[in-house]
Amino acid sequence: MNPQDTSAETRPDLPLEIAHLLLIDVVGYSKLLVNEQIEFLQELNQIVRSTECFRTAEASGKLIRVPTGDGMALLFFHSPEEPVRCALEISRTLQEHSHIQVRMGVHSGPVNQVRDVNDKTNIAGPGINVAQRVMDCGDAGHILLSGHVADDLTQYRQWQPYLHDLGECEVKYGLRLHLVNLYKDNLGNPHLPDKLKRRRWKQASGAAHPISPPRWPKIMLTVALLVSIIALAISSLIFFHRASPTTTSGLPKAAGDAMTRIAEKSIAVLPFENLSDEKENAYFADGVQDEILTGLARVADLKVISRTSVRQYKSGVTRNLPEVAKALGVAHVLGGSVQRTGGRVRVSAQLIDARTDTQLWAERYDRDVADVFAIESELAGKIVAQLKSKLSPAEKAAIEERPTADLAAYDLYAHAKALIDNILLSEPRKDLFEAVRLLDQAVERDPSFFLAYYELAEAHDAIYQLGFDHTPARLALADAAIQSLRRLRPNAGETHLALAKHLYWGYLDYDRARQELTAAQQALPNNSTAFLLAAYIDRRQGRWEESTRNFEHASELDPHNVEILQQLSLNYENLRRYVEMAAILDRALMLAPKDVALRVQRAAVALSWRADPKPLHTTIQTILAENPNAVVLLADQWLPLALYERDPAAAERALAAMPPGGCYESGIPFPNTWCEGLVARMRGDQPAARAAFTNARKELEKMVRDQPDYAGALCALGVIDAALGNKEDAIREGKRAVELMPVSKNSIEGPLLIQNLAIIYAWTGEKDRAFKRLDEAAKLPSFLSYGQLRLHPKWDPLRGDPRFEKIVASLAPK
Repeated sequence: MNPQDTSAETRPDLPLEIAHLLLIDVVGYSKLLVNEQIEFLQELNQIVRSTECFRTAEASGKLIRVPTGDGMALLFFHSPEEPVRCALEISRTLQEHSHIQVRMGVHSGPVNQVRDVNDKTNIAGPGINVAQRVMDCGDAGHILLSGHVADDLTQYRQWQPYLHDLGECEVKYGLRLHLVNLYKDNLGNPHLPDKLKRRRWKQASGAAHPISPPRWPKIMLTVALLVSIIALAISSLIFFHRASPTTTSGLPKAAGDAMTRIAEKSIAVLPFENLSDEKENAYFADGVQDEILTGLARVADLKVISRTSVRQYKSGVTRNLPEVAKALGVAHVLGGSVQRTGGRVRVSAQLIDARTDTQLWAERYDRDVADVFAIESELAGKIVAQLKSKLSPAEKAAIEERPTADLAAYDLYAHAKALIDNILLSEPRKDLFEAVRLLDQAVERDPSFFLAYYELAEAHDAIYQLGFDHTPARLALADAAIQSLRRLRPNAGETHLALAKHLYWGYLDYDRARQELTAAQQALPNNSTAFLLAAYIDRRQGRWEESTRNFEHASELDPHNVEILQQLSLNYENLRRYVEMAAILDRALMLAPKDVALRVQRAAVALSWRADPKPLHTTIQTILAENPNAVVLLADQWLPLALYERDPAAAERALAAMPPGGCYESGIPFPNTWCEGLVARMRGDQPAARAAFTNARKELEKMVRDQPDYAGALCALGVIDAALGNKEDAIREGKRAVELMPVSKNSIEGPLLIQNLAIIYAWTGEKDRAFKRLDEAAKLPSFLSYGQLRLHPKWDPLRGDPRFEKIVASLAPK
């Protein structure tokens, strides 16, 4: 098949379907001998078929594969991420088959399945034509994406650092394609394709720049959970909220001042460039940067930016160091490169005073690879001396300490750490278990390898928390790793931090976790995770001011972590401090201006604060006009808006796009059938509403039967029973939910359960009890807002009563 110019004109009624296409061809194929062509294609076929993405799609029956003479076309049908992940997996595997050079192109578009002259499945249609043009623009190693696919990927923040805009290019028949280059670490090709160098581009400079991705509003909790493994935003899974964003502009003076103050003793250690011939040494180069950063972060007299914020400034692209430093809020920047060849290592490093763009010094080390840890310690010590920072004996000893004497064990550790740090761009389950395997080998080689045990504890806790193995046995493995940490260095900051995370994630033991965090913060003053976890615990225990301060401090150490800013904005929302909430979201949008969740959250502030739905309405319509496929990302925001605006038609459209689990409300597990009932009731179809509520009740009944102490499920069941007129059951279930999760135990979920108990009372005719509970909820920090009380139909049974109007007025903007 030649997919370049297929046509379905002879069969105008052929069914079209949207496919996510990955095209692959062998570079230089025509110059190979016939025997070599056959061998190369056989080997490539074997590599592709062995990838997990291929096997998973094939097993589900959602994969079409078509040979193209010098390569192949793979068609996926579940998600635009499928061909991209597959391309990265193939690229990774091909590193071990360097004699095979391929280029790849990815596009999503309409295709037809047709039968060829041999009565085999073939593909026609514009989707594959465009995918072929995209691929044709690349050189060996390139993974090029159409702008359409890149727009879809930018809905997911984890792809942000790895998508690089190449602008528009004219291809066959005058078609202009917007192309994006995908590369990460040593996968893909970071260079401008030769073909594009010869084109006239719309962009005056040929430089590529990262694309800022939007994020899925509802799935942000799953994403935040994964990010937490890297940056400990895991608590946002528990702090599940149907976002309600704002309208003011501009930063408060304090926030603006904080952004302009730059400490003299402050530094960002940027990723080091890997100059080694072996691609796998990228892990080694990352490890050099990481060890220097970690050593400096121990110095209390220094401000050191978190690796999460510096990660996006990967080497291989042009970096304007003064601009980078300004964005990160530091005075100094360290950059460098690593080249490992055989038993030798060459490390080059430059310290820059970014305020004057002056190189303070440059060092180059050419030593035996076993001396790499000494090089890292020397560089860290030289930086401390240059910045005239105070260095305690304990901090000096920590900087000079070698992580391990076994270089092979260190390679295993560095590889595992890279898998954990990049989990969002791969397959979390597979990579976490692979990281555990590598770390087990590392500690087997060196039973005193402290940092390997730290990562091992983190990996086991993540596997448990993400549900990949939510068993006591998995917690016991994390326990064992932590016991090794306590045996080796009982007073180390990492020991306290690992134990704090374990107590929080595995046991919800907030008090003991807090004790460990206090010690961790003293030993690791520049570790944003220690302050982030403290912020989550403070918030859950109702210490809102302390939580806010800890979020703000974590953001200073990790200024480009949008997740932290978003969590901070939710604090302000619960405190009903909408001016500050808007300012924080404005900061976040400066970092990720295309982020769907942030745009929606920002627009909805006016709804919560002033009962004004117009900004949210306009923002949702704008996003849908920009990308109609974003409807699935917006459905869980669009439906409540339609209820606020009493718009049945909009509610129906939102409901049709609602993903599974989309009707969860701030963590309360309302099934999608519950939303169907609300919409039916709004349009006046009571029989349909009752049928939907009955189906929702069946789902919740099973959940409560399996988990009788699940407060959220009991709460949802109580509200549904109230809607069905089951008064006694509804009140009993709602009261039991509040008893199981009081505000004293959980200051996030507790007020929400009280609010829903008020709804149960209102819907069952117990108005006095409803007002008592509603008044209680209105006086607590929570998501209950003036806008919700003014506009949401669920409060209609209480409208007109002076007691209700008084409560509404208490939340009105002052």
